[in-house]
This record gives sequence, structure tokens and C-alpha cells, in this order.
Amino acid sequence: MTTDPTVTDDSFHVFDTTLRDGAQREGINLTVADKLTIARHLDDFGVGFVEGGWPGANPRDTEFFARAQSEIDFKHAQLVAFGATRRPGAKASEDPQVKALLDAGAPVITLVAKSHDRHVELALRTTLEENLAMVADTVSHLREQGRRVFVDCEHFFDGYRANPEYAKAVVRAAAEAGADVVILCDTNGGMLPAQVQAVVATVLADTGARLGIHAQDDTGCAVANTLAAVDAGATHVQCTANGYGERVGNANLFPVVAALELKYGKRVLPPGALSEMTRISHAIAEVVNLTPSTHQPYVGVSAFAHKAGLHASAIKVDPDLYQHIDPALVGNTMRMLVSDMAGRASIELKGKELGIDLGDDRDLVGRVVGRVKERELKGYTYEAADASFELLLREEAEGRARSYFRTESWRAIVEDRPDGSHANEATVKLWAKGERIVATAEGNGPVNALDRAMRVGLERIYPQLAKLELVDYKVRILEGKHGTESTTRVLITTGDGAAEWSTVGVGENVIAASWQALEDAYTYGLLRAGVEPAE
Repeated sequence: MTTDPTVTDDSFHVFDTTLRDGAQREGINLTVADKLTIARHLDDFGVGFVEGGWPGANPRDTEFFARAQSEIDFKHAQLVAFGATRRPGAKASEDPQVKALLDAGAPVITLVAKSHDRHVELALRTTLEENLAMVADTVSHLREQGRRVFVDCEHFFDGYRANPEYAKAVVRAAAEAGADVVILCDTNGGMLPAQVQAVVATVLADTGARLGIHAQDDTGCAVANTLAAVDAGATHVQCTANGYGERVGNANLFPVVAALELKYGKRVLPPGALSEMTRISHAIAEVVNLTPSTHQPYVGVSAFAHKAGLHASAIKVDPDLYQHIDPALVGNTMRMLVSDMAGRASIELKGKELGIDLGDDRDLVGRVVGRVKERELKGYTYEAADASFELLLREEAEGRARSYFRTESWRAIVEDRPDGSHANEATVKLWAKGERIVATAEGNGPVNALDRAMRVGLERIYPQLAKLELVDYKVRILEGKHGTESTTRVLITTGDGAAEWSTVGVGENVIAASWQALEDAYTYGLLRAGVEPAE
């Protein structure tokens, strides 16, 4: 394990605690391999510190630190072990938990310390004086063993409200014992930016300690609170990737870092690292097995997506009129959404995005706008089905629909058997390259059976379809008509191993809507593969 400390100077710290605090989010359960992978991603991104967990508290974290020593060649980050101050009435040099922190081998150790008087007396069951001694003794001992020490003052803001002098005494005890940074923690997440800024400024003036901030997001202000602390003089920010964390989460690493680099002008990452931010965010989301948030600032797929026609008209003149930064700075891209709100500018920009030159053909653009609005009135949605929209756009631009096959008929049968089992069978009749095709297949549902029958029939003629895979399938009932009759919308996401695309179908039953979406999915897949239309 190596670290290059010259990548960024020590005047400002970006400290990531995804592997410790972020892992406390409901639904996240990281293996040691997961933690090693995320640590590599964070190091690639260029954060200064990666807090790996609490060695000695559980076998998983102990194993992570043991393996990280030999399996990760840190280029930017320093590995941090997390633990607590010694027990009341003991010596730090004899405390087994403190020894486990040293045995982990991390160059930096973060200690959590009580800074709220009620927590000291009720949770630790000791005196306020002994708590100060616990902080000083543990920090001094770890410093003597050659470790850099940060101290997290747990429940600091609540403790400061209750007993400001004692909260500041804990900060002084940590700093005077040799802690490099004392972090003020909004553990319950109840603070607001103006309050954070005022407290941090006062504590900085009264103690002279180097301060950091750790903000939870229970008021939805964790990022704002973090930046408010920076405004007040904090030079160390603790965050988690994608805001993962207990309850509603922590300060999100990515908007904090983007704000520091792009809004504050602080260099907190290695050169060029910011443009990797979207990729890193999505990669970590995949490791924790959570779908990336589409509306996350800076890195969400919708962060620079524009739907309203008024916005599109302005963006056509200058993208900066409706974007606060160039998306490329954070590795994202601008997207134009096509919907019934679309105007001419939206269609023109979307065509350009798809590589289709509409020129100055106002009639063509007008026809496309009209078709989109007409079809969305019936329940279609093109902002979520780019592939279906591209097929519509090409049909209007080229004067004919892309046709690789023609449907004569299809049929799906669901058989309910006496033993409670079910059988699903589909038959499709298609025409392709002048040949009539009849194919039958079974599936685990009627739509799956149709998909398989379609493949059975077409793969011989179009072997490129073998690469296609149905990735996602969504059904929405849009409105009721008479009794159980309704309009159904189906969205299908398909992939070919290199990319994914979405198609839409609408009908009065789910199978008919699914067939439309499948037809578009296969047609678009063949278009992507460069296959010439059959007719």
C-alpha cells in the first residue's frame, strides 16, 4: 500500500467514509471484496482519505484492513481506521480496542469522542472530566505510535447547544493532545446552514483548532451544511459517495467536491479527476447494488436533461442559459427529452444529439412535433423511450419506416393447470426478406413467450439478434375506461452488451402494448447493428 502525498496539499481535506458510515444505510451490505473495489474507485477519484471501517469491531472490517495492505496500491488516498477513545478508568496503552486500531496498520486513525455532556454521563456512564482524559490519553498514545489522528466529536452541535463550554473543552483536549483535525459532527442531522456557520466560526475563534465537518442529511441540508462550515473556516469535509448513510444519509461526496472545485475554486482533486465523477458515482452504485439516482446533482442522468420547449429554444442559442456548468466538467452529458412539451427547438436538438440532420426543414420538424404530441396524448412517453423516438424521427426524415420484418399475427396463451402450475405459449407469424415465418415458443410469462417466439423466428435471418437481451420491463396502467378496460403503457429496456435502449408500446391490454415495444426494440437493435432494412 503506497500513497503519494504530493497529489494535493494538506491545506484542505476531502475525507470519504462510504465504507464505514455509508455502509450503515439500510439495504447496503458490503462484502470485503465490495469494500476493496469501492476503495479503489475512491482512490481513482482522488479523495485524500478513505475511512475503511472499525477494525476489531467485526471480522469483515478486520479482514478488509489486512487485505488492503497488500491488495490496494493507493495512489492518492490514505487509508483510515475508525475507532473509539479508550474505556473509562483504563489506559489507552492497555485498551484492546485501541490496540486493534494500531494493528490495522492504517497511517491515519479517526477516533469518535463524546462531546455532548448528557451522552458522556448517560451513555459512557462516566464524568465529564474523565471523558476529557479519555480523549487526551487516546490521542496522545496513538500519536506516540506514529499515527496521524483525527477526532470526530459526536453529537457536537446538539452538545454545543446544551453546554457550549464543555463541547469546546472536548475540542481543546483533542487538539492539545495532538489531533490534526477535530471534526464537528451533526450526528442527528438536525442543523441548518446558518446555524452551522455560526457555531463553526465561534468554535474556531475560541479554540484555534483545525476543524472539520461531518453532516447527516436529516433536514436535507447535509451538502449545504458542509459548505456553510467551509465558509466559516472548516478545512476538512467528511462525505459519502452518493450520500449513502444511516437514516436518510450523509453529505454527498460528489456535489460537495464539485462545489469546492467549480464554485469555490479550490483544488481538492488531482488534475482531470473531476471529469471522472459521473463514472465513479455510477460504478459505486453498481457495487452496492443500488440503482443510480437519476436526479442526483451533477452526476444523475437527468442532471442536464431538458424537457420544456422554452428551455430547448434557449439552449439552442446557448446551453449556458439553462445549465449552471458544462456537463462535461463532471463527466456527464446534456440530454434533450422529447415529450408533449416539446417545441421545434427540442426536436432539432434531439435530432442533432442522435446524429440525424434535420436541416432547416420546418415542415419536417413540425410533423415530428405533431406526431409526438398526438401519440403522447394516447399514452406514449418518448422522454423515457429514446429508441422509439429515434425510429419515429427517422421514419419522418427518411419518408418510410425502418422495416426489417412485418407482423402478420401473434397469439399468446396462458394455461392454468389443476395442480396450480401455469404454461405460457406464444405463436408469431412474421414476414422477413420475402419469407413467411411461423414460430412457437414457451416462456415464464406471455410476454417472455412472445419474445422467445420472435427470436426463434428471426434469429436465423438476423443472427445479430442473438446478442440482444431484455434488461428491464415496466408496466403502467394509465386510465380506466369501462369496467376493467384500461390503457396500458409498457416500457422495455434492451441491451446488446455494449449499450442499452428503451422502447414504448401502448394498448388496451398489456400483451398488445408489450408487442409494440418488442417490435421497436428488435428494430432498433438491428439498426444499431448496421443491418440494412429488408423492405
